[in-house]
Amino acid sequence: VQAALKDCDSQNLTEIAEIVKKTAFKITRVGELIGQEAAKMLGIPFGILDLSLAPTPAVGDSVARILEAMGLTVCGTHGTTAALALLNDAVKKGGMMASSAVGGLSGAFIPVSEDEGMIAAAESGILTLDKLEAMTAVCSVGLDMVAVPGDTSAATIAGIIADEAAIGMINSKTTAVRIIPVTGKGVGESVDFGGLLGYAPIMPVKEGSCEVFVNRGGRIPAPVQSMKN
Repeated sequence: VQAALKDCDSQNLTEIAEIVKKTAFKITRVGELIGQEAAKMLGIPFGILDLSLAPTPAVGDSVARILEAMGLTVCGTHGTTAALALLNDAVKKGGMMASSAVGGLSGAFIPVSEDEGMIAAAESGILTLDKLEAMTAVCSVGLDMVAVPGDTSAATIAGIIADEAAIGMINSKTTAVRIIPVTGKGVGESVDFGGLLGYAPIMPVKEGSCEVFVNRGGRIPAPVQSMKN
Protein backbone atom coordinates (compact mmCIF):
# COMPACT_ATOMS: atom_id res chain seq x y z
CA VAL A 1 0.00 0.00 0.00
CA GLN A 2 2.83 2.38 0.84
CA ALA A 3 4.42 1.70 -2.55
CA ALA A 4 1.11 2.42 -4.28
CA LEU A 5 0.94 5.81 -2.56
CA LYS A 6 4.52 6.91 -3.23
CA ASP A 7 3.55 9.12 -6.20
CA CYS A 8 0.26 10.51 -4.86
CA ASP A 9 1.40 14.08 -4.15
CA SER A 10 -1.24 15.63 -6.43
CA GLN A 11 -4.14 13.31 -5.54
CA ASN A 12 -6.99 14.40 -3.29
CA LEU A 13 -8.30 12.26 -0.41
CA THR A 14 -11.01 10.64 -2.54
CA GLU A 15 -8.38 9.55 -5.05
CA ILE A 16 -6.07 8.29 -2.31
CA ALA A 17 -8.91 6.16 -0.91
CA GLU A 18 -9.46 4.74 -4.39
CA ILE A 19 -5.77 3.85 -4.74
CA VAL A 20 -5.82 2.02 -1.40
CA LYS A 21 -9.07 0.26 -2.30
CA LYS A 22 -7.75 -0.96 -5.65
CA THR A 23 -4.50 -2.13 -4.06
CA ALA A 24 -6.40 -4.06 -1.38
CA PHE A 25 -8.57 -5.61 -4.10
CA LYS A 26 -5.55 -6.87 -6.07
CA ILE A 27 -3.76 -8.30 -3.03
CA THR A 28 -6.91 -9.96 -1.70
CA ARG A 29 -7.78 -11.50 -5.07
CA VAL A 30 -4.32 -13.03 -5.39
CA GLY A 31 -4.51 -14.22 -1.79
CA GLU A 32 -7.81 -15.97 -2.42
CA LEU A 33 -6.52 -17.71 -5.55
CA ILE A 34 -3.45 -18.96 -3.68
CA GLY A 35 -5.59 -20.01 -0.72
CA GLN A 36 -8.02 -21.92 -2.93
CA GLU A 37 -5.17 -23.81 -4.59
CA ALA A 38 -3.54 -24.58 -1.24
CA ALA A 39 -6.87 -25.88 0.09
CA LYS A 40 -7.22 -28.20 -2.91
CA MET A 41 -3.70 -29.55 -2.45
CA LEU A 42 -4.35 -30.21 1.24
CA GLY A 43 -7.81 -31.64 0.65
CA ILE A 44 -9.50 -29.26 3.06
CA PRO A 45 -12.19 -26.57 2.66
CA PHE A 46 -11.02 -23.03 1.99
CA GLY A 47 -11.58 -20.87 5.07
CA ILE A 48 -11.39 -17.09 5.19
CA LEU A 49 -9.20 -14.20 4.14
CA ASP A 50 -8.16 -11.70 6.81
CA LEU A 51 -7.52 -8.32 5.19
CA SER A 52 -5.52 -6.97 8.12
CA LEU A 53 -2.50 -4.74 7.52
CA ALA A 54 -0.13 -6.21 10.09
CA PRO A 55 3.19 -4.33 10.34
CA THR A 56 6.64 -5.61 11.30
CA PRO A 57 9.70 -3.73 12.62
CA ALA A 58 11.29 -4.00 9.15
CA VAL A 59 11.48 -0.88 6.98
CA GLY A 60 8.71 -1.04 4.37
CA ASP A 61 6.24 -2.94 6.57
CA SER A 62 4.86 0.05 8.48
CA VAL A 63 1.25 1.21 8.81
CA ALA A 64 2.55 4.51 10.20
CA ARG A 65 4.53 5.14 7.01
CA ILE A 66 1.37 4.58 4.94
CA LEU A 67 -0.36 7.32 6.94
CA GLU A 68 2.63 9.60 6.43
CA ALA A 69 2.54 8.88 2.69
CA MET A 70 -0.97 10.36 2.72
CA GLY A 71 0.46 13.71 3.83
CA LEU A 72 1.34 13.58 7.53
CA THR A 73 4.84 14.72 8.49
CA VAL A 74 4.81 12.19 11.33
CA CYS A 75 2.30 9.63 12.56
CA GLY A 76 0.57 10.99 15.65
CA THR A 77 0.20 14.57 14.50
CA HIS A 78 -3.23 16.14 13.99
CA GLY A 79 -5.07 14.38 11.18
CA THR A 80 -3.66 10.95 12.00
CA THR A 81 -6.98 9.55 13.22
CA ALA A 82 -8.73 10.72 10.03
CA ALA A 83 -6.00 9.22 7.83
CA LEU A 84 -6.24 5.91 9.69
CA ALA A 85 -10.02 5.86 9.31
CA LEU A 86 -9.63 6.41 5.56
CA LEU A 87 -7.06 3.61 5.31
CA ASN A 88 -9.08 1.12 7.34
CA ASP A 89 -12.27 1.76 5.39
CA ALA A 90 -10.60 1.59 1.97
CA VAL A 91 -8.86 -1.69 2.82
CA LYS A 92 -12.17 -3.25 3.89
CA LYS A 93 -14.01 -2.02 0.77
CA GLY A 94 -11.33 -3.26 -1.61
CA GLY A 95 -11.00 -6.63 0.08
CA MET A 96 -14.72 -7.26 0.26
CA MET A 97 -15.00 -6.66 -3.49
CA ALA A 98 -12.34 -9.31 -4.13
CA SER A 99 -13.62 -12.15 -1.95
CA SER A 100 -16.81 -13.50 -0.44
CA ALA A 101 -14.81 -15.17 2.35
CA VAL A 102 -13.51 -12.13 4.23
CA GLY A 103 -13.18 -12.62 7.98
CA GLY A 104 -10.97 -11.91 10.95
CA LEU A 105 -10.39 -8.34 12.08
CA SER A 106 -9.64 -7.20 8.51
CA GLY A 107 -8.20 -3.75 9.13
CA ALA A 108 -5.09 -1.81 10.08
CA PHE A 109 -3.09 -2.83 13.16
CA ILE A 110 -1.15 -0.23 15.16
CA PRO A 111 1.26 -2.11 17.49
CA VAL A 112 3.91 0.39 18.55
CA SER A 113 6.87 -1.96 19.04
CA GLU A 114 6.10 -3.94 15.87
CA ASP A 115 5.94 -0.96 13.49
CA GLU A 116 9.12 0.87 12.47
CA GLY A 117 7.22 4.11 11.78
CA MET A 118 5.29 3.95 15.07
CA ILE A 119 8.55 3.43 16.96
CA ALA A 120 10.07 6.53 15.35
CA ALA A 121 6.93 8.59 16.00
CA ALA A 122 6.82 7.53 19.65
CA GLU A 123 10.53 8.29 20.08
CA SER A 124 9.93 11.79 18.69
CA GLY A 125 7.24 12.38 21.32
CA ILE A 126 4.56 13.13 18.70
CA LEU A 127 2.80 9.77 19.03
CA THR A 128 1.40 9.59 22.56
CA LEU A 129 -0.88 7.27 24.50
CA ASP A 130 -3.71 9.79 24.11
CA LYS A 131 -3.34 9.81 20.32
CA LEU A 132 -3.07 6.04 20.16
CA GLU A 133 -6.30 5.78 22.14
CA ALA A 134 -8.05 8.07 19.66
CA MET A 135 -6.73 5.98 16.76
CA THR A 136 -8.17 2.81 18.28
CA ALA A 137 -11.66 4.24 17.83
CA VAL A 138 -11.34 3.95 14.03
CA CYS A 139 -9.11 0.93 13.39
CA SER A 140 -9.36 -2.79 14.10
CA VAL A 141 -7.56 -3.06 17.43
CA GLY A 142 -6.87 -1.35 20.74
CA LEU A 143 -3.66 -0.17 22.40
CA ASP A 144 -1.09 -2.64 21.19
CA MET A 145 2.49 -3.41 22.28
CA VAL A 146 2.88 -0.18 24.25
CA ALA A 147 5.70 -0.03 26.82
CA VAL A 148 5.17 2.11 29.93
CA PRO A 149 7.32 2.79 33.02
CA GLY A 150 7.78 -0.17 35.35
CA ASP A 151 6.41 1.79 38.31
CA THR A 152 3.06 2.45 36.61
CA SER A 153 0.36 1.64 39.16
CA ALA A 154 -2.16 -1.16 38.76
CA ALA A 155 -4.94 1.43 38.99
CA THR A 156 -3.52 3.41 36.06
CA ILE A 157 -3.29 0.26 33.94
CA ALA A 158 -6.85 -0.64 34.94
CA GLY A 159 -7.98 2.84 33.87
CA ILE A 160 -6.27 2.47 30.49
CA ILE A 161 -7.97 -0.90 29.96
CA ALA A 162 -11.32 0.57 31.02
CA ASP A 163 -10.96 3.41 28.51
CA GLU A 164 -10.33 0.93 25.70
CA ALA A 165 -13.25 -1.24 26.80
CA ALA A 166 -15.47 1.85 26.71
CA ILE A 167 -14.39 2.67 23.15
CA GLY A 168 -15.18 -0.90 22.10
CA MET A 169 -18.57 -1.01 23.78
CA ILE A 170 -19.80 2.38 22.58
CA ASN A 171 -18.60 1.82 19.01
CA SER A 172 -19.53 -1.90 18.81
CA LYS A 173 -16.01 -2.85 17.74
CA THR A 174 -13.12 -4.99 18.88
CA THR A 175 -10.56 -3.45 21.19
CA ALA A 176 -7.80 -4.95 23.31
CA VAL A 177 -4.86 -3.80 25.39
CA ARG A 178 -1.29 -5.09 25.20
CA ILE A 179 0.43 -2.65 27.53
CA ILE A 180 3.74 -3.66 29.09
CA PRO A 181 5.11 -2.12 32.31
CA VAL A 182 8.87 -2.55 31.93
CA THR A 183 10.47 -3.24 35.30
CA GLY A 184 13.33 -0.90 36.14
CA LYS A 185 12.84 1.40 33.16
CA GLY A 186 11.32 4.84 32.73
CA VAL A 187 10.46 7.45 30.11
CA GLY A 188 13.39 8.12 27.79
CA GLU A 189 14.54 4.50 27.82
CA SER A 190 13.51 1.65 25.53
CA VAL A 191 13.00 -2.11 25.65
CA ASP A 192 13.93 -4.67 22.99
CA PHE A 193 11.50 -7.59 22.71
CA GLY A 194 13.37 -9.21 19.82
CA GLY A 195 12.25 -10.59 16.48
CA LEU A 196 8.88 -9.54 15.10
CA LEU A 197 7.94 -8.06 18.49
CA GLY A 198 10.50 -5.30 17.84
CA TYR A 199 11.42 -2.69 20.41
CA ALA A 200 9.59 0.18 22.04
CA PRO A 201 10.38 3.48 23.71
CA ILE A 202 8.92 3.77 27.21
CA MET A 203 5.89 6.04 26.85
CA PRO A 204 4.68 8.33 29.65
CA VAL A 205 1.33 7.86 31.37
CA LYS A 206 -0.80 10.58 32.97
CA GLU A 207 0.28 11.86 36.38
CA GLY A 208 -3.28 12.05 37.74
CA SER A 209 -4.83 9.04 39.45
CA CYS A 210 -7.98 7.03 38.70
CA GLU A 211 -7.54 4.75 41.72
CA VAL A 212 -10.77 5.77 43.47
CA PHE A 213 -12.76 5.30 40.27
CA VAL A 214 -11.44 1.84 39.38
CA ASN A 215 -11.71 0.61 42.98
CA ARG A 216 -15.40 1.51 43.36
CA GLY A 217 -16.42 -1.96 42.24
CA GLY A 218 -19.64 -2.79 40.46
CA ARG A 219 -19.86 -2.49 36.70
CA ILE A 220 -20.58 0.15 34.10
CA PRO A 221 -24.06 -0.60 32.66
CA ALA A 222 -24.25 -1.72 29.03
CA PRO A 223 -24.73 1.30 26.72
CA VAL A 224 -27.97 2.15 24.95
CA GLN A 225 -27.70 1.15 21.30
CA SER A 226 -30.82 2.84 19.97
CA MET A 227 -33.57 5.26 20.98
CA LYS A 228 -35.27 5.25 17.57
CA ASN A 229 -38.06 2.72 18.15
